Amino acid sequence: METKRFKTDAACGGCVAHIGAKLNKIVSADQWSIDLTTPDKVLTITSDYPDEKIIATVKEAGYKAEPIR
Repeated sequence: METKRFKTDAACGGCVAHIGAKLNKIVSADQWSIDLTTPDKVLTITSDYPDEKIIATVKEAGYKAEPIR
């Protein structure tokens, strides 16, 4: 599995909970985290899913995600 990082527009714990509810449907809770202390609100996820699937899942929760290269 690959560890990937995405810039998000999550702003608070509630945002993380909404995103998490969607992410937990495709990966286990211990495979992702969002660091709200960074300016880019970085989502780190360990998964074999393509970037597009992860971005679409975050979008389903009502938030944006873009890959960090």
